[in-house]
Amino acid sequence: MSHPRFTGLTAAAHTPFHDDGSLNLSAIEKQAAHLAGTGVKSVFICGSTGESHSVTADERRQVAARWMEVAKPHGLTVTVHVGSNCLEDARSLAAHAQSVGAAGISMLSPSYFKPASVAMLVACCKHVAAAAPKTPFYYYDIPALTGVTLPMDEFLVQAEPEIPTLAGIKFTSSDLMQLQLCTHHAGGKFDIPYGCDEWMLAAVALGAKGAIGSTFNFAPGIYQRLLSAYAKGDMAGAQAEQLRSARLVKVVAARGYMGCAKALMRHLGVPVGPARLPQKNPSAAEVEAMLKDLEAIGYFSWWK
Repeated sequence: MSHPRFTGLTAAAHTPFHDDGSLNLSAIEKQAAHLAGTGVKSVFICGSTGESHSVTADERRQVAARWMEVAKPHGLTVTVHVGSNCLEDARSLAAHAQSVGAAGISMLSPSYFKPASVAMLVACCKHVAAAAPKTPFYYYDIPALTGVTLPMDEFLVQAEPEIPTLAGIKFTSSDLMQLQLCTHHAGGKFDIPYGCDEWMLAAVALGAKGAIGSTFNFAPGIYQRLLSAYAKGDMAGAQAEQLRSARLVKVVAARGYMGCAKALMRHLGVPVGPARLPQKNPSAAEVEAMLKDLEAIGYFSWWK
C-alpha cells in the first residue's frame, strides 16, 4: 500500500476535557488552529498524550470525528490511535477511523494480557488492521508503558506478509539499535517516525525522517530549528535545541508530566482541561512554580 510518510513534526494531541473531566469537543478546533499556526502539519490523536486508556471507546470515536471535521480547513492530516486491551474495541475504532477518512491508524500492544512473542503481536495487529483494509497501519511501540519488549526489526519481518496495510512503526523507545535496524529494513521500505522528543536528534542522526511528540504541542519551534540546523550541517545548533528540549521536559515532568503539560497548554491559550485519573493534576501553586521554572530556562522566548 502506498502512503504518505511522516516527515517533520506530528503533534501527539491532548484529548480535551472540561474542568469537570467531561469531554470537550469544542476545544479541538482551537487545538487545530494553534498547531497550524505554529507550522505543524500533522496530528496523532487518542494516543498516550491523548490519554487513550482513560477515554471510552465512544468518546474516542467522537474525538476522531471532530478532528476530521476541523483538520482539513487547517491543512492538517490526522492519524488515529485505535489500540486497546480489548481487540474488538480496537477493531471497531479502526473501522470508524477509516470511515471518517483518517490518513492512518496505529495501535499499542495489549498490555494487560501481553503477547508473549512477535508472532502473537503480529496476530493482534493483523486482527485490528483488517478492520480498516484501506488505511495505512502503524504499530505503536512504547515498551516503557506497555511492558511489551519485543524486537521491532523481527516484527517487520513477520508482519510484512501478514498485514497488507503495514506502513511502519511509531517508534517510542530508547533502543536506538533497533531504530536503525527498522529504519533501514528492506532498504528503508517502512516509515519509522520517532516518539521520544528529548532524544530526537539522535534518532534523526540515525535516519529518522519524522517524529511524533507531545512537546510539539507547546514547543514546536525547538524541533523545527533542530531539524533545520541538522539539515544545514550545523550540529552545534541542533545540539543546543535538543538541550532546550531536555530542560523543558525535565521542568514539565517534575510535577507530573501529563497534568502539567495540559496546564501549560491552558497558559498558552489552548484550554485542553485537566488530565483524567490516574494522572496527577498540578495545584495552582505547582503551576505557578512550573511557569517560573520555564521562565528561568528561557522557554517563553523560544517555544515557537
